Amino acid sequence: MSWEPKPISYASKESFYKELLTEFQAIQDFNWIADCANLSALLYFHLPKINWAGFYFMNDSKTELILGPFQGQVACVRIPIGKGVCGTAALRQTTQLVPDVHEFPGHIACDSRSRSEVVIPLIRAGEVLGVLDLDSPEVNRFDSTDTRYLEELAQQLLKPQPAGSDKK
Repeated sequence: MSWEPKPISYASKESFYKELLTEFQAIQDFNWIADCANLSALLYFHLPKINWAGFYFMNDSKTELILGPFQGQVACVRIPIGKGVCGTAALRQTTQLVPDVHEFPGHIACDSRSRSEVVIPLIRAGEVLGVLDLDSPEVNRFDSTDTRYLEELAQQLLKPQPAGSDKK
């Protein structure tokens, strides 16, 4: 498959995210690692004012998150459940929208340039599989529109392969 990135206008967040979802659906292969890698690249390539986009996956013992596919600076490899923004999202099973990470108790600074963060837990059948994490060097970079559409992208990522699909 050949995919050529096209610029997506950010004039309207709603339109931007709808187009981004359409792009992700067009390239989604229903292979967990490949789709996480491509989604992190789509987000990093298209979303303005971010410095990291990627995934952490739950380990087998359910005690920590392990670094998965991402775009950006070298990142923390392991995050204990309940620690930092990612570990908190996994523990609480709720999206964490942090306007200023320096004000988040126990924030784990993988990149000292990051100032705001949004983390979406990836939950299937009540089980946390991991988290989608986005960082920005700007305070208050993310808002409720970002979280709503990032949650929608996460739900698309978690969808099972359609019956009768020829994708492998």
